Amino acid sequence: MSMEKRPFDVVVVGELNVDLILNRIESFPEMGKEKLAKDMTLTLGSSSAIFAANIAALGARTAFLGMIGEDDFGNLVIRSLQEKGVHTDWIIRTAEHRTGITVVLNFGNDRAMVTYPGAMAAFRVEDIDFDIFHQAKHLHFSSYFLQPGMQPGLPKLLQGARQAGMTTSLDIQWDPAEEWNFDAEAILPFVDVFLPNEAEVLALTGAQNAIEGGRKLALVGNIVVVKQGSRGATVIHGDTVIHHNGFRNDDVVDAIGAGDSFNAGFIHQFIQGHSLERCLTVANLMGAINTTAAGGTGAFTSPEAIEQRARERFGQDICLTVEYQQ
Repeated sequence: MSMEKRPFDVVVVGELNVDLILNRIESFPEMGKEKLAKDMTLTLGSSSAIFAANIAALGARTAFLGMIGEDDFGNLVIRSLQEKGVHTDWIIRTAEHRTGITVVLNFGNDRAMVTYPGAMAAFRVEDIDFDIFHQAKHLHFSSYFLQPGMQPGLPKLLQGARQAGMTTSLDIQWDPAEEWNFDAEAILPFVDVFLPNEAEVLALTGAQNAIEGGRKLALVGNIVVVKQGSRGATVIHGDTVIHHNGFRNDDVVDAIGAGDSFNAGFIHQFIQGHSLERCLTVANLMGAINTTAAGGTGAFTSPEAIEQRARERFGQDICLTVEYQQ
């Protein structure tokens, strides 16, 4: 199957769960005491799912590979992805495990989270039919440390995607155990775009700063994109270092999924062959747009609506409505 005839632009492999978000909490929780939240949202969660939903909203033909339980939260995951136009037929449903959930406590621009992994911890590379990789152009994997079942086979997964003619991207996310057992030399050579944040880069490399750490990782892999929060982001590729200061939002609703939306913006442009500078600019813009609505996907409905929000909130006139090759 030639690349031009592949039915999907992106296949996302990763964790699936729902987010229970509590906003406007009167004060930080204390043991033995009850606190009140003035707002609550139950929505699609997980880094991988937010990425998939948002890159689909940007216009990419997107499919998902993951595992959920045969329960109401699993039904919510499937329905939410389908509403965003994500292909869900490859998602595995199991009666052995329940769908995971993350409880999010929001305090302004900061948050605390507790996650029950459920089915996503049981998902393994051996559960995947590699023939699927001939149906998409790009593979994205996220949340390495939340998926112990996937860790041993991840190099095989990424290598299989490459052999099928796909490009690849990876966002490992934070390690809850803070042990950082990640074999960069075995994994990153098969990753075209590595998307850690600054804290993750420092933890992985022991470097003094994000640029030094990013350079170390780029020597092992290919393109390294370091997310730096309100200070924007930096791309490192060979001798090339590009920094973008990002876009400021003075009225943040919440920051859930901002990094995943950044990733979606970057990969949406990358698979179209745009320059690294444009990829970075659009990525920062999508991260900022994410913060204008509740939850990781609330600000992303269609390319046209996203373009309008970019103009009205950030003064950016950008065209996302492209014609993908069939």
